[in-house]
Amino acid sequence: MQTYYFTKLENANMIGLFNDCFPPIMDGVSVTTQNYAYWLHHKGEEVCVITPSANTDLYDSTPYPVYRYVSMPIPKRKPYRMGFPYIDLPFYKQISSLPFTLLHAHCPFSSGELAMRLAHSRHIPIVATFHSKYKADFERVIPSKLIIDLIIKRIVNFYNRADEVWIPQASVEETLREYGYKGKIEVVDNGNDFAGTYSESEKNTYRKELGIDKDIPLFLYVGQHILEKNLDFLLESIALLKSIPFKMFFIGTGYATNTLKELNEKLGLHDKVTFLGCITDRNELHKYYTAADLFLFPSLYDNAPLVVREAAALHTPSVLIDGSTAASIIQDGYNGFLTENDKEIFAGKIRYILQDKPQLEKVSRQASQTLARSWKDIADEVSDRYASLIKRYHA
Repeated sequence: MQTYYFTKLENANMIGLFNDCFPPIMDGVSVTTQNYAYWLHHKGEEVCVITPSANTDLYDSTPYPVYRYVSMPIPKRKPYRMGFPYIDLPFYKQISSLPFTLLHAHCPFSSGELAMRLAHSRHIPIVATFHSKYKADFERVIPSKLIIDLIIKRIVNFYNRADEVWIPQASVEETLREYGYKGKIEVVDNGNDFAGTYSESEKNTYRKELGIDKDIPLFLYVGQHILEKNLDFLLESIALLKSIPFKMFFIGTGYATNTLKELNEKLGLHDKVTFLGCITDRNELHKYYTAADLFLFPSLYDNAPLVVREAAALHTPSVLIDGSTAASIIQDGYNGFLTENDKEIFAGKIRYILQDKPQLEKVSRQASQTLARSWKDIADEVSDRYASLIKRYHA
């Protein structure tokens, strides 16, 4: 664990970003927290990240401090961890010395509850962002509807105690309202660290490196390997395309990885589909996003998937399920593609897209133009919102 000293921070105003995962554990919220911290620091803000430990040998080589507290793996939710900040006395002593002026919780669990307690005890404002459909996670592992309802009630109570509640996409409001939250909601978009980095020559170079012929369609999925994301449906859909040449990469990890690999073999897709595991190197991810022709994301589980915007930034449009929360930013045939939650129709949509390459190229450009906003721009907006909230809080 990295240790920071406080002599330089005695008169500083510090923003605390709290989340239950942070690199090397990667998901959309982890990447969001990382970019908030990096770009706020880049703007000259004093900022730190509070998160559970991920590895006893981990050293956070970041330009801003990262404070980690003791944790343990969550059963059936690899690589996520359950944190215990209140029993980690050295950690608690560290953060007790930090001169926070505003806290931002990116999840409602151990880190979020810690942020809420600190904010209320110090009488400073707290922002809470609602990112995920937590209820689906609980329904998979908890058989009791009563217990699930109590957990959701607790989550709603968490957001009720925040000074501002943010969501990363307007359509996410529906989920939070379904949970029972009735307060005010602010939409603050997620950014994209791949915005403005696409190169046609790089696309050709990366495809050669990956051994993909220029005429072979390349499909991509990046994200957790969990069945809630409709990944068995995805494999069964592309199995209907076996008569045409294509390649597909799955990037990520999760409890369903082995199940999906077994299904892949059963469907006879072993020569077309490759599971690459977790890739945390953003430059390596850039390569795969750039090389791909289509990003296949049939999830009905996700709220505002960052991966769809990352793919779009690198001219790889997504195929999503019409009516899903994730699909609300997509106009079919303009900046992405929408289809039904039906294997034959999903496969048919991909066939249709591949038959019209000029249209695919046009949609690829428009996806980049409409869905890829830089994290630098987001940080400017977030910094202004923080300053405004701090001013109003102490008025």
